[in-house]
Amino acid sequence: MNYLPIFLDLRDRHCLVVGGSETAARKAELLLRAGAHVDVAAPTLHEGFERLPHVDHLKRIADAFTPELLDGKDAVIVVEEDAAAAKLIADAARARHIPVNVADKPALCSFILPSIIDRSPIMVAVSSGGESPVLARMLRARLETLIPAAYGHLSALASRYKDRVRAAIKPEQRRAFWEKVFLSPVAEMVFSGRDAEAETQLDAMIKDSAGHDIPRGEVYLVGAGPGNPDLLTFRALRLMQQADVIVYDRLVSQPILDMCRRDAERVYVGKERDDHAVPQEEINLMLVRLAKEGKRTLRLKGGDPFIFGRGG
Repeated sequence: MNYLPIFLDLRDRHCLVVGGSETAARKAELLLRAGAHVDVAAPTLHEGFERLPHVDHLKRIADAFTPELLDGKDAVIVVEEDAAAAKLIADAARARHIPVNVADKPALCSFILPSIIDRSPIMVAVSSGGESPVLARMLRARLETLIPAAYGHLSALASRYKDRVRAAIKPEQRRAFWEKVFLSPVAEMVFSGRDAEAETQLDAMIKDSAGHDIPRGEVYLVGAGPGNPDLLTFRALRLMQQADVIVYDRLVSQPILDMCRRDAERVYVGKERDDHAVPQEEINLMLVRLAKEGKRTLRLKGGDPFIFGRGG
């Protein structure tokens, strides 16, 4: 991973855009949509600046860049064809520990701007790390068709009910509860604009779940194949993403483990031929115990456990 994806809170923060081109206008628009106040340094501004949202938060403050323009800034975006001039600005920002992005010059950037799917408050970012922006935009376009615009409304509904769910449902049950909600008719009601019905249904689900004992856990047996994530079935991936505990052996590759739910507990049980770090009987008892604790437990085996008789 060449970059760590980080979402910046720029509400009421002050940012600087150096450049007045159409590309600079698009960069300024991203900052304005994030709630920032944007100062622009450029001799002229493309007409696209006039059509930007929240234009009252946009101000042209200079014809050209000077280091003093960095005072009080929280982020800088540079759209400058001249490589030497771009480097000068980027170096000045870095010297003041201000995050800086230079359009089309990733080597000068301390952060990059991904392609964005905006379903606020849900945000999805797609990036090639500056290596292939066209490919990143193609992937974003494909994802746009798979994520309904109303997902933002669904997230907002969950946010409104967050405190009520926290008060009514035990901590160890909340994740499973919300997964049940998002897979229930509540989601479809929100997608079709029936918010009142969705809230009634969600109220009933909270009432039905409140005070219940720990739900019964489950055990999933998944064969991870020879180690290539592309060979996983959709169902295997879904189970890997929802499991609370991952019990895996030596033959499971790291790329496969990387596909599992990141905050799941991971238990290594070894298992080489004639050298089992944990005996099979103990593994079986462990799976039963974890399920009785209400945990969704995934037994992930490398190779094909059914063809080679290693299922279980």
